Amino acid sequence: MKVVQTEIPDVLLIEPQVFGDERGFFYESYNERVFLEKVGISSHFVQDNHSRSVKNVLRGLHYQIHQPQGKLVRVVVGEIFDVAVDLRKSSNTFRQWVGRYLNAACKQQLWIPVGFAHGFVVLSEVAEVLYKTTDYYLLQDERCIQWNDPDLAIAWPIQEKPILSAKDQAGKSLQEAEVYM
Repeated sequence: MKVVQTEIPDVLLIEPQVFGDERGFFYESYNERVFLEKVGISSHFVQDNHSRSVKNVLRGLHYQIHQPQGKLVRVVVGEIFDVAVDLRKSSNTFRQWVGRYLNAACKQQLWIPVGFAHGFVVLSEVAEVLYKTTDYYLLQDERCIQWNDPDLAIAWPIQEKPILSAKDQAGKSLQEAEVYM
């Protein structure tokens, strides 16, 4: 496993060791001991999520304010552009974002620690995203920041208007958003 820091050092790109031959491939998508040794994080995952979306669906930017979640994100079908926004007021990278292309072919994963908003846009015809979380989902705890907030100026790699849920259409501006201490 190779671990690469992004522009926000706490957000990590994880490249698994993939064993492949004419039959296909095999890799460990998660091993708690190796994750602790190589990544240095001992987060305990309590929930696995799986989403399937069509091209131009944009999900996010989501976070939970009182029961925050760390997320380990990977794509098993298609390709996405995945984004993490630092909402930790005490951080040197507060209100900055980092984005990475994730796809089924490269098998990379993105570690998004507690204290970040998360979102992605689907670039392929279909994408399936799997992610582990360090805390349980609570509807009443979820918050959403506008995907196109001008203060964030996220460079989403899309040409068309994205397909959004009602929840994501009603997201708050970064200035109005609740943040972590």
